Amino acid sequence: MDLSVTSNDGKNKICIDNLIAARKSLKLSLEKSKILGLALEKAGPRLEEINQRLPSLEAAVRPIRADKDALAAVGGHINRAVGPAAAVLKVFDAVHGLEKSLLSDPRNDLPGYLSVLKRLEEALRFLGDNCGLAIQWLEDIVEYLEDNRVAEGRYLSNLKTSLNGLRELQNDGERIHLDGGLLDAALDKLENEFRRLLTDHSVPLPMSSPSLGEQACIAPSPLPVTVIQKLQAILGRLIANNRLEKCITIYIEVRSSNVRASLKALDLDYLEISVSEFNDVQSIEGYIGQWGKHLEFAVKHLFEAEFKLCNDVFERIGLDVWMGCFAKIAAQAGILAFLQFGKTITESKKEPLKLLKLLDIFASLNKLRLDFNRLFGGVACIEIQNLTRDLIKSVIDGAAEIFWEIFIQVELQRQIPPPKDGSIPKLVCFITEYCNKLLGDEYRPILTQVIVIHQSWKHKKFQEVNLVNEVLKIIKAVDLNLETWVKAYGDGTPSCLFAMNSHWHLYKHLKGTKIGELMGDAWLKEHEQYKEYYAAIFLRESWGKLPGHLSREGLILFSGGRATARDLVKKRLKTFNEAFDDMYKKQSGWVISERDLREKTCQLIVQTILPVYRSYMQTYGPLVEQDASSSKYAKYTVQGLEQMLLSLFQPRRERYGSFKGRPTGSKFDNGVDLRRTASAVV
Repeated sequence: MDLSVTSNDGKNKICIDNLIAARKSLKLSLEKSKILGLALEKAGPRLEEINQRLPSLEAAVRPIRADKDALAAVGGHINRAVGPAAAVLKVFDAVHGLEKSLLSDPRNDLPGYLSVLKRLEEALRFLGDNCGLAIQWLEDIVEYLEDNRVAEGRYLSNLKTSLNGLRELQNDGERIHLDGGLLDAALDKLENEFRRLLTDHSVPLPMSSPSLGEQACIAPSPLPVTVIQKLQAILGRLIANNRLEKCITIYIEVRSSNVRASLKALDLDYLEISVSEFNDVQSIEGYIGQWGKHLEFAVKHLFEAEFKLCNDVFERIGLDVWMGCFAKIAAQAGILAFLQFGKTITESKKEPLKLLKLLDIFASLNKLRLDFNRLFGGVACIEIQNLTRDLIKSVIDGAAEIFWEIFIQVELQRQIPPPKDGSIPKLVCFITEYCNKLLGDEYRPILTQVIVIHQSWKHKKFQEVNLVNEVLKIIKAVDLNLETWVKAYGDGTPSCLFAMNSHWHLYKHLKGTKIGELMGDAWLKEHEQYKEYYAAIFLRESWGKLPGHLSREGLILFSGGRATARDLVKKRLKTFNEAFDDMYKKQSGWVISERDLREKTCQLIVQTILPVYRSYMQTYGPLVEQDASSSKYAKYTVQGLEQMLLSLFQPRRERYGSFKGRPTGSKFDNGVDLRRTASAVV
């Protein structure tokens, strides 16, 4: 055997063994690599998770690296910061727990609602007081952590950003952000409930009987006590939250509207009338009478009630508040319109009748003087006070001016010729009735008071006796006017008729009156005697002459025959008829105003003429009745003559003025005269 071959075979065997061993080693390595790959594949996510947790782990480990003293102090800082913050969060949660109750309707349980609202206010006060403190503590701990590098910077940055946001919210509308607007919503609901309570219980006062009469001066409170208590409770919470002005606005709006509704039943449109809308005071005389009654009712019942109610509701707040509230209600409800109407009357043109109306206005205001002082005496009612003072001054000035001018106007009328029909001058009719009213029980004390006040402004004294003397002076001026006018007639007959008319008017209308009493019985008797005197002259000088035309002279002893007697009768009847026709035509336009005097005068004329005429016609009528022209002489029957005489002196319809019917000529013209034309007398 060859040794070299053997040697090669051994080497090959060794190589094969090595290869087999290498293969096994490689196979084992591949299996290990595969296992390692799988392990690495599984470890990847874990490494990523570890990588993500490293910052927090680093932050957690950092305190271990921090200063030992800083680590020891950080616990106390954190506890002090977390305590207030935890308390704030607890209260904040409690606030949200009140939301359901506060968003419900307060009318269902007002006391409970107010109690919950008060808890909300207390919670918000706590939050307002402590939120800033909690934020400050948190800011302090962040600053400490930052200064001592105890916490990770990114964490501290986020925390500082959050705290800055809280600080900004605190400085900008703290309460709104604390409760999410819950308190404002609750207060709005309370305001609505305040309005509802007022509206539901504000019922217009029934005023179906404006004649008023003597009613109670103090009206009862128009709201039940329980409602007032609820209003006061609501006010307490609203005032605590600076909502008083809104409450007052609501109260004024509701209550003034209620008063206006009460006054609407009185039909007060006349209060808006202007001076240009009426000709004279008499055209709105009825409104002036209503004005006094309506003003009294409004003051003593409506405004009195509002005054009391304002005090009841707002008394706990203060006098200025409730007086200011009442002043606005009174102004908006219509008291200013009442006063302005009175001012309008004072600005109308001056006339005698206006004096009486001004006295009516003064009497109404004077009757309410104490009420006005009590209700409208506060500073808040200064506008009402000023307008009232201005009205009273205008009334007094206007009344005094008219009163003092009456005598002057009566004297001026003396220059005007008397009426052509012999009737009573309007001046006489007007002044006698006017002066009777001025000295009557209704107007005398009022006029005296007005003149006393007016004279006191001039530092002069005036008493009731001065008023009486002034009025009597006016009557004496009228008397003098009559004497002047009697003399002004050229013809004696119309002069007698005029004198008879005027003297009887004075006697009749002043007897039994205050003026008649003051002038005295002798003065009245003198006028009665003058009437009789002038009546006798009038009859004698006019109708008394007619019977003489029916003389029987020459007819009884006449011997000339029937024809001659007939001619004489015809002649005398013709003369009588002509005289009668002339007299009747002349006096048919004359007037005797007083019915009793007119009827008596007509009867006297009838008694003067008719018996003579009847007897004459019975005796001598047959002489002319058979004549073809008898109608020319037997012109009147006895009955026809009587009817004609009884129809004399009739007044023309609405011929004379008085306080009841407007005397067209008896008024001041722009404050100058009663009217200086003949129409004032005619």
